[in-house]
Amino acid sequence: MKKGFIFDLDGVIVDTAKYHYLAWKKLANELGFEFTKEQNELFKGVSRKRCLEILLEIGKIEATKEQFGTWMVEKNVDYLKYIENMDASEILPDVPRVLQFLKDREIPIALGSASKNAQPILEKVGLLAYFDTIVDGNNVTKAKPNPEVFLLAAKQIGVNATDCVVFEDAVAGVEAANAANMITIGIGDSEVLSEAKYNFRDFTEINTSFIQDLINRN
Repeated sequence: MKKGFIFDLDGVIVDTAKYHYLAWKKLANELGFEFTKEQNELFKGVSRKRCLEILLEIGKIEATKEQFGTWMVEKNVDYLKYIENMDASEILPDVPRVLQFLKDREIPIALGSASKNAQPILEKVGLLAYFDTIVDGNNVTKAKPNPEVFLLAAKQIGVNATDCVVFEDAVAGVEAANAANMITIGIGDSEVLSEAKYNFRDFTEINTSFIQDLINRN
């Protein structure tokens, strides 16, 4: 059976978490409270809407529907300013090597991300051409840990869900891929991502024979 590989974006391909943090911190400060890096861990793999809900819970702030919408936009505008100057130096170690290995073997590659800015980020860092499809926050209605984003990605690359391999750095993402019956590979802390089938600190630990074994697996 044909295999497909699906990559999350933030924390897997590029580290944009720092820019998200700066944008959320700016908003929190404007609303009169502090937002720490530890609290920012709650936002991993979570939709922007849910992130704002959590932020307001932390600050004990109630918002009207209009305020909520305004702050959602404001955070994203600030985030886009931060990522404006992103380039290939932002790519996490050895990601291009793995993408090229898959591309050389004509393996379908998809992006499955909660981000609504996935395409411009991939363009800025020069990786867009590797991906056969991009499924992000603009295409789905249910955030991870719901498996919608991965199931749609599998459908768009024409691969059965059970034949897809997912790279994720967030607990919610691993749960989503597991719910879709996909092979999960955690990138980051193996204790945090213990529900993943395989765990690696980063792509420098993933050798090509391991990727080839995944491709050959029945």
